[in-house]
Amino acid sequence: MTKLKLNPLVDEKPVKLTVELPGPVHRDLLAYAEVLAAETGQQIESVKLIAPMLMRFMATDRAFLKARRAKLTQDN
Repeated sequence: MTKLKLNPLVDEKPVKLTVELPGPVHRDLLAYAEVLAAETGQQIESVKLIAPMLMRFMATDRAFLKARRAKLTQDN
């Protein structure tokens, strides 16, 4: 079975945002939710995947992490 990059979702207090997604991104998000449901047996709304995907992306972006560390060092 495929190993997806997302870990199990944590239920935290959400902050409501409104976003517009291009059609192909939305279709891919729906497909990802289907694959995740098949892999975990847990049905999940595709919209609930957006935050964990963004978190995963930012957590693995080396340039962002480096800039963030530099900013934190600068602020202290």
